[in-house]
Amino acid sequence: MILKDKERVRLFVFFLHFVFYLLIFYHQTFISNFDILIPMSHSLNSRFLKLLSIFISLSVCMQISAKDYTQKIFLWDGIPKMETQKRDTILYYCPPAPDSSDDSFLFGAEGKKAAVIICPGGSYHHLGMPHEGFASARWFSSHGFAAFVLRYRVAYNCHHYPDQLEDIQMAIVYIREHAEEFGIDKNKVGAIGYSAGGHLVTMAGEFASTHNELPKLGIDTKESVRPDFVMPVYPVVSMQDDIGHKWSRRSLLGHQWKTPNAEKGWRPWNFWGHAYSKGLKDEFSMELNVPDDMPPTFILACEDDPVVIYENSVRLEKALAEKNIPHIFVSYPKGGHGFGMKENSFIMKETHWNDEKLLPWLKEIIPNLDTTPVF
Repeated sequence: MILKDKERVRLFVFFLHFVFYLLIFYHQTFISNFDILIPMSHSLNSRFLKLLSIFISLSVCMQISAKDYTQKIFLWDGIPKMETQKRDTILYYCPPAPDSSDDSFLFGAEGKKAAVIICPGGSYHHLGMPHEGFASARWFSSHGFAAFVLRYRVAYNCHHYPDQLEDIQMAIVYIREHAEEFGIDKNKVGAIGYSAGGHLVTMAGEFASTHNELPKLGIDTKESVRPDFVMPVYPVVSMQDDIGHKWSRRSLLGHQWKTPNAEKGWRPWNFWGHAYSKGLKDEFSMELNVPDDMPPTFILACEDDPVVIYENSVRLEKALAEKNIPHIFVSYPKGGHGFGMKENSFIMKETHWNDEKLLPWLKEIIPNLDTTPVF
């Protein structure tokens, strides 16, 4: 089913729901009250119930067919000591659309396609799955990518670092280990993230060789945890006091009460007398940790961003430039924050940044990705 068809299906489902509730209202308000005086005939009541059942069945069936994903993957299923995490981490597989554009740049070894992991934002506290997750998956799918939306663990469910990094590293490894099944070139697995998700995909690129969390969980794999390309969009980058996004920092790092991660000392603005140490803030400030093998990076941000200070992206771009990392920084004066790939957002209507900026960059870098795995 093509993208436009899915949107029509959703509108039709909403219409069915509207009619369904009208029927209930009509039955409760008019027929049921009238039935007090003149009992409703059995045949009329039977026809009404049948009509309701048809509407319910149509609604359910059409809603199922409108799903953007074909498979839910519980990444921690069967992993010792991680069974309790199974429901909090889900990878949604959205296959390439049957009518996807013929983008030959996607094809790698033996005609296999590139894959992308999509990490919605939400201050590491919640996740914007519809507009940043599945809307992005539909776009990537329409261009022939195998898209995977990652519902990673967040602070809303009492998860802090390293849970988020574990989730994206496990997602990368899972996709590479099942590359044959999905028809994917395992050397062309990228990640896009929005806001806090942008911090996560950048962290996945930077921490691959220094913070591999999977062996600590007893997971032995020959596959790399490093994404082949990353795309932080209006990203949280820094954990520094001057430009850091405080909610994301608190959600990621949690409560730190002991040295060396915490500094003690009462302050008027810190009643409890504990603050994140300089070392901890530096470790998770992405602009301070760009490695020599950082994957090619696409950054997008808006100068009027009211949530994450624009300087976050500026500092990341400067750090990438200093290390001569292949990258592009797309900046707009207006656009705000949190637009994802929503077609009705101001910036999408004005710029179509995914078609005009992101797609040409992908066409440029994907054919030239190093086919030698990096561990």
